[in-house]
Amino acid sequence: MIQKGLIFVNFHLILLLSLSCFVVDGHGKQTDKLQSLLTEKLQNRARFNTEPFYDQETEIFNEAQVYPQEGLKEEDKIEMLPGQPSINFDQYGGYVTVDKSAGRALYYYFAEAVNKKDTKPLLLWLNGGPGCSSIAYGAMEEHGPFRVYSDGKSLYRNPYAWNRVANVLYLESPAGVGFSYSNTTSDYANSGDRRTAMDNYVFLVNWLTRFPEFKTREFYISGESYAGHYVPQLAHLILQGNRIANRTIINLKGIIIGNAVINDETDQIGMYEYFWTHALISDETNYFIKKYCDFSPAATTESSLCLKGANEANTDINSINIYNIYAPLCFSNNVTVQPKKASVMNFDPCSDNYVYAYLNRPDVQKALHANVTKLDHDWEPCSDVINAWNDSPSTILPLLREAMNNGLRVWVFSGDIDARVPVTSTRSSLNKLELSVKKSWYPWFVKNEVGGYTFVYKGDITFATVRGSGHEVPSYQPERALTLIQYFLSGKRLPDGSSTS
Repeated sequence: MIQKGLIFVNFHLILLLSLSCFVVDGHGKQTDKLQSLLTEKLQNRARFNTEPFYDQETEIFNEAQVYPQEGLKEEDKIEMLPGQPSINFDQYGGYVTVDKSAGRALYYYFAEAVNKKDTKPLLLWLNGGPGCSSIAYGAMEEHGPFRVYSDGKSLYRNPYAWNRVANVLYLESPAGVGFSYSNTTSDYANSGDRRTAMDNYVFLVNWLTRFPEFKTREFYISGESYAGHYVPQLAHLILQGNRIANRTIINLKGIIIGNAVINDETDQIGMYEYFWTHALISDETNYFIKKYCDFSPAATTESSLCLKGANEANTDINSINIYNIYAPLCFSNNVTVQPKKASVMNFDPCSDNYVYAYLNRPDVQKALHANVTKLDHDWEPCSDVINAWNDSPSTILPLLREAMNNGLRVWVFSGDIDARVPVTSTRSSLNKLELSVKKSWYPWFVKNEVGGYTFVYKGDITFATVRGSGHEVPSYQPERALTLIQYFLSGKRLPDGSSTS
């Protein structure tokens, strides 16, 4: 992988390649896809478009993209999933066409709120990658109503599901992710931030036509990891679409992103800072990296001394999962004959295997109204079909400022034991906005325990940590994650311990 004797190398490429193999798993993971993208961006700077697509006023939507939706909501209603326990809410699943001429359609799963569904807000969840499924992670491993038992056949309830506080919509995007597809094969080679944002917008407008009761409902967008791009970009298009139409097409009220990729340079600097401050690398390794490495966007080569530090860091962390530095690893690709005892409070590192087995069952796909075109590949948590990602801005910070300036509620949270997009990266990125503090740093609480720490910038951007959580916060701290989203949706500050939450 690394040729010996090189004096100057593409350090970023080698670094990112070396950090891509932490968890033993037979299926691509969200975090591995993030590594692949960053590797591609740094390896092919000349061809890779890192310029933002949102710096121009462009027409993003026309009436021809609204397709007939009559009767489709009723067809999408899920009666019962195989192995499902009894429930007290309705759920839906199906396809929304986003480009009829290309035959491009996105799959969604929707869990209505368990109580007061007619008044609770609509919350969209997007996973990252890019190229990873919001059903695989968000719905089945994080904050959806169910988790999958180790036999890959049966489900159990998640008492901390986010549909306790909202109507939650999970979207597999872009086409080529999960059950979403295109009949135009070239679409899979033309994926990128711009098309993903445009398709997500068209999806939403059509979905709201299918579910008209949500057209005027308060709407929020949430996501994690590379959805640090997806969420603000979609918010931008919604704001732009409302402005062009001179009316509220989508009633967007706020965005929330976790362990989010928002600024490439500080993401990398913060990662090494986190390694050192959490005793994962030596003082000497840290010295070489800080003294000899240049993480600026313009850097393409690095000295052998920088490479020395990078190689030493890789050796030190190669046997742990940097996406949750204290979590056990999965050393099996199998399901179990009988389901193991399971609890949402003790996340199973082999959960990907169970979800993969469950969602590839024909009876499950039939119940979900999924894979109706009989795809020529298995459902995967992260896409093997998308073979290129063509545009990815180096920073999303201008979109966070735009959201703030348009009166949107903006929250950014960090699981504090994720080392891939760690709290140090996020804090450094937000500091680039040069905002003053409105509410100073304080601990927030869940049931008299510290759930994390938080503060609020002027302009009402809230930053919060989630104590004891890795990259996928609701997987590791489901109760704290539910408290976080509940306070976000209510527009209240996280509880400071003066009253029990």
